[in-house]
Amino acid sequence: MPWTPPPGPSRRSLLAGAAATAGAALAGGCSGGSRPPVPPSGVALERRMRASAVRDSERLLERYDATAAAHPALAGRLAPLRSAVAAHAGALAWPAAGAGGAPGKAAGAASGSAAPTGAPSPGGTPPAGGVQVPPEPDKALAALADAEQALAEARTAALAGAPGELARMLASVAACGAVHAHLLTPAPGAAS
Repeated sequence: MPWTPPPGPSRRSLLAGAAATAGAALAGGCSGGSRPPVPPSGVALERRMRASAVRDSERLLERYDATAAAHPALAGRLAPLRSAVAAHAGALAWPAAGAGGAPGKAAGAASGSAAPTGAPSPGGTPPAGGVQVPPEPDKALAALADAEQALAEARTAALAGAPGELARMLASVAACGAVHAHLLTPAPGAAS
């Protein structure tokens, strides 16, 4: 018995239909529609997340500055960590930061200056921002380590809702914060 094709559309008609559908989809995509490549809500979410991350970094910078001002002997040890936090603030700022679109003070914070900006006035008033620093250097370092660790954990938790590039950046900054917390914590049994 000779072979007969099954009833229904031929392979040629199916291919022609698929080509027509693909052509229509391509033509619709090139029609100059007003749909942006990233939905506005995604941009707004990223902007809010970046602004919040920059504010968190700025608060951490204030804590570094207050600690260095309260304990000048620690300033040299804190300077490289503070510079990294300032760089994080700059990196987390909205990409248009240089054009005046930066939330907060990110452009100034990104300078990487290790000089404390919250130094007390000659009258001995607390540094700007009202950050309370423990009077003992070990406790001041522990408070700074706790702040670094808490922020690293918060940034790790924020990864789930962050867009791709921001998520990668938050992961990197969170890892760096965890390392800072480790560096600020004395080894058990170490002399201070």
